[in-house]
Parts: sequence; C-alpha cells; structure tokens
Amino acid sequence: MPKTGFHTEGVPAPAGPYSHGVVANGFLYTAGFGPQDAANGNAIAENVGDQTRQVLRNIRTVLAVHGLTMDDVVKSTVHLQDLSDFAEFNVAYEEFFTAPYPVRTTVGSQLASILVEIDVVAALPQG
Repeated sequence: MPKTGFHTEGVPAPAGPYSHGVVANGFLYTAGFGPQDAANGNAIAENVGDQTRQVLRNIRTVLAVHGLTMDDVVKSTVHLQDLSDFAEFNVAYEEFFTAPYPVRTTVGSQLASILVEIDVVAALPQG
C-alpha cells in the first residue's frame, strides 16, 4: 500500500517522529492535534470550547493541503481530559461540521496540559 506523509506550515510542529497527515487508499489521515496556536506562539486557550475551536482550525489547515474541507471528514476521534466538558466541547465541535456529520468516537484520556485532542479521517475526491 503506497502512503505519502506530509507536514504543513501554520500548525504546530510535531512533538515526535510523525507526520501532520498521511494520504493512503483514498483517504487523508491526520495526526492527533491539540489546541496549540502556531500563529500565536503556540498559545493555548483556557476552556474546552476555545481549545476545541483551535484544534479544529489546525485540522482544517492540514486538510486544505489536499484541497479538502471539514465536509470531507468521515471519521473523528476525540480525546477529552474531562468527559464532564462534553456539552461545551460539542457546541464548539458542531460549529465546524454540517450534516451529514462524520462518525465520531469520544473518549476520556489523560492529556498533558491540554483539554482536548482530535484526529480525523477525510475522504479524497475520487477520480
């Protein structure tokens, strides 16, 4: 299976040996992104809603490298530091997607000094 990894400007640099995204078998897979804002010295908002918005802006930037939008996302995996933040997270998340919404898994995770991390799978145009 051929796969192509890539990095892009405008999002935080990877914290380890991984790509921002990988294209394989008609899909683009993103790394898990946190709420760091590369345009603002990697500043992090204090609440889960604003952190979610920044995470999704980071993901949107990675998708754009291949001409994709959030409407091309078919699956997301969400890690929340505190599942009691779900309602506030969900309001912010919904701002970035339209129906039909991607399938989603949301889990509670121990995260290092952030409240949310998200990765997505997006379908590339056929043909």
